Amino acid sequence: MPDNEYGWEKLYAERMVAAYGRRFGIEVRIARFQNCYGPEGTWTGGREKAPAAICRKVAEVKNGGTIEVWGDGTAVRSYTYVDDMVDGIRRLVNSDINTPTNIGNPEYVTVDKLVQTVGKAAGKKIKIKHINGPVGVESRNFSNAGIYTTGWKANFPLIKGIGLTYPWIKEQVDKTGK
Repeated sequence: MPDNEYGWEKLYAERMVAAYGRRFGIEVRIARFQNCYGPEGTWTGGREKAPAAICRKVAEVKNGGTIEVWGDGTAVRSYTYVDDMVDGIRRLVNSDINTPTNIGNPEYVTVDKLVQTVGKAAGKKIKIKHINGPVGVESRNFSNAGIYTTGWKANFPLIKGIGLTYPWIKEQVDKTGK
């Protein structure tokens, strides 16, 4: 039972795809992504995922600087590096799984831990100013049991994925002169 329209939109789309598959005899696969991030993704403009937004904010401040983060920093999320997501999609498509399947890194971190991880990748000490803003639910119940049956596993822990993402976002920030 979704808690907002965004969740209902996702479930409706899944039902439509499944109905289309049944109606026209097409095998379908439904993947549920858990916060995909990586280089060459959206990194500014308000539509970016938290890892990209935090990478951008850290790139924009000097060592020892302060960034603003919505909420109190305790919300828990899992972030999946793009290469792991692509591998999961490939494995799901090649499987016989015909139910919605979650693909996500089992490593859960708080927002404050995400900021610390980006700071480490950037070689900076970052201070956090918590401000009011949308934070969503505190955490989600997300099982990867289905995708694990394909042999999939996350190969990019957060520190490794951020280590590959931060330099690209910093390059973008440097190009824009912020």
